[in-house]
Amino acid sequence: MKRLLLYAALLLLTQCSKCKQEDPSPESQLPPSTQTGANTFGCLVNGQPWTPKGGDGTANYTVSYDAAYRKGTLNIYTYRITGTTAYTYQSITLFSDSLTRTGIYSLTIAGHQEGLFSDLSTGCKFHGNAPHYRRGNLTITRLDLQAGIIAGTFAFTLYKPGCDSIRVTNGRFDKQL
Repeated sequence: MKRLLLYAALLLLTQCSKCKQEDPSPESQLPPSTQTGANTFGCLVNGQPWTPKGGDGTANYTVSYDAAYRKGTLNIYTYRITGTTAYTYQSITLFSDSLTRTGIYSLTIAGHQEGLFSDLSTGCKFHGNAPHYRRGNLTITRLDLQAGIIAGTFAFTLYKPGCDSIRVTNGRFDKQL
């Protein structure tokens, strides 16, 4: 009887291991990193795939670029519905002024160049001048105003007391303006 239980346990463990090996990686669940105006956005938030999802009557992914305002201003806003009430959504905002060409831009200057995250279900908001730790970069890989395409990658980390750290990695966006 003990042998039968041991074989059954080993069979279950090998099956679970096999399932884990066949699960898609978090990175493979993100949209591809493109520069064609594909209207995509995705990243990993604390290692989990994050893409816009659901709707509250407004677009869940918007990008605007104004070459004349504040020496070139980019605003990216996206959200995802995570539950069934108005207080169960997360949002990610990226913005930068003084953005005129492809290159790497810091996301550490409050009010000028930031990566922001909000989770209404936990009450944790990393916005504006609220004191918190922030580090990160936005890389613009294509800024083609003639074709109306902006694309890039991003990563940032946020922390403030009372909230879990937010680590956004493998971020990518590609938008037709």
